[in-house]
Amino acid sequence: MLKHPTLDQLYTLGLHGMAKAFVEVAASDEAGGLSHPEWLGLLLDREASLRQDKRLAARLRVAKLRQQACVEDIDYRSPRGLDRAMMQKLINGDWIDAHDNLALIGPTGVGKSWIASALGHKACRDNRSVLYQRVPRLFEELALARGDGRHARLLRSLGRADLLVLDDWGLEPLDAAARHDLLEILEERYGRKSTLVTSQLPVDRWHEIIGDPTYADAILDRLVHNAHRIELTGESMRRVRTKSTIAS
Repeated sequence: MLKHPTLDQLYTLGLHGMAKAFVEVAASDEAGGLSHPEWLGLLLDREASLRQDKRLAARLRVAKLRQQACVEDIDYRSPRGLDRAMMQKLINGDWIDAHDNLALIGPTGVGKSWIASALGHKACRDNRSVLYQRVPRLFEELALARGDGRHARLLRSLGRADLLVLDDWGLEPLDAAARHDLLEILEERYGRKSTLVTSQLPVDRWHEIIGDPTYADAILDRLVHNAHRIELTGESMRRVRTKSTIAS
């Protein structure tokens, strides 16, 4: 391995990307042809790239997205009502900057969770904080947190994320504690952060899932009022892929 005082200083300063690039360039045939500014520019580019990769990895660890999905891999060919132009606007992320919400609605298997994960991944790439929660598990976790002193801290973490993904909303009616927690979460986020919800139920049935009319009005006002909507249709993507595999 190359030994050089500059290399030691780079490691001491924590500039590991620059250090690695220094070793690689010094060992290459092109080293002698590079000017000092070109050397420095190459090292800085490598350091910036490494730090960006580390930030993304950290954000993805915190986000805990349900699926490994990227917006570049979204399938627009399957007939499920996915509008490319609208998706491109969502991918750009302006709705997150505006603190709007997003509702992905459709039957099971049409790719709601996958698209939500892809948008969450893109938000992480754009240096935004993301948190994924499957709704039934979230309310179980909040109920447990009431008993062990973590409840307030958990609510704060749900309120801070730039994008909160609430997956599988509406699978079962809410009890009183879940209604209260959901309102607290959305109240903290409304107009400050963005929330993405996936649901098999159409929006006009969300009121009955929440149960209490007063809570339902307050929750839906904060969740639906400023929400973009994507309503997916069609056959389960899993069944479509199975048929394609059999046919081939």
